[in-house]
Amino acid sequence: MSAPLAPAQITLRGVTKTYGQGTTAFQALKGVDMTIQAGEFVAIMGPSGSGKSTAMNTLGCLDRPSGGEYGFHGVPVQGLDRDGLARLRRRFFGFVFQGFHLLPRTTALENVELPLIYRGEKLASRRAAARRALQAVGLSGWEHHTPAELSGGQQQRVAIARAIVTGPQVLLADEPTGNLDTQRSHEIMGLIQRLNREQGITVLMVTHEADIAAYASRIIRFLDGVIASDQPNPHPVYASSHPAEVR
Repeated sequence: MSAPLAPAQITLRGVTKTYGQGTTAFQALKGVDMTIQAGEFVAIMGPSGSGKSTAMNTLGCLDRPSGGEYGFHGVPVQGLDRDGLARLRRRFFGFVFQGFHLLPRTTALENVELPLIYRGEKLASRRAAARRALQAVGLSGWEHHTPAELSGGQQQRVAIARAIVTGPQVLLADEPTGNLDTQRSHEIMGLIQRLNREQGITVLMVTHEADIAAYASRIIRFLDGVIASDQPNPHPVYASSHPAEVR
C-alpha cells in the first residue's frame, strides 16, 4: 500500500478578488482553484491584467481575497485579522521583487538583518544569521558594501538573502530578474533553483519570460482572472550545483 499524500502546503478554493464597486468594479480573480505542495517550484505566467500578480499578492497575504478559501497548512487564512496575516508573513514567507528595495545608505549585512530586527532578535544572533544568508547567496566578503558599491546581480542576491534570513517555508518572487541583463538573470535563477532544491523552500515566481519560467518544475498560466493551464514542466532547466561567480 502506498503512503498517503502529505497535506497540501497551500490551497485556494474558488478565490475571487474584486476591486472597486458598482459600475467601476473590476474582478481580477474569478474563482481560482490552486494546490501547492511543499517544496514545489512554480512559475506563474500570463499577460498584463491576467490576474497573476493579484494571485501572487493573495498567496503572500499582501492582499485579502473578496471570496473563496485560502488554506496554509490547513489554516483558513481568509479568517485571520491584520495582525494574524502579518505574523504569518513574518514567520513563513520571504519576498523578492523586481526592484531590489534595499536601503541605499545601509550595508549588505544591515539590509539582510532588517527582518530579524522586526522580530526583535538580539544583535549577535541576527548578525550571524545575516552572514549565513549572504554566504548562501555567494556574497561572503561583501557584507560591508552598500548597494551603490554592488552590481545589479549582487543587489538582487542581497535581496534574496534578506528574504531567506528568517528561514521561510515559501519564497515569493515577483519578476525577480526584471531589472537584470540575460547573464545576471540566469545566475539569479540558478540561485533560486538551488534554494528550492537544496533547502526545500517552496518557490512561487511571477514572470513574463519563458526562459525564466523554464527553471520551474510547474507552470501555471493565468488569463482573464482564471487559470488557463496548469502543467508540469517535463524538462526544467537545471543550474550548476555550485553558486555562480559573483558579479
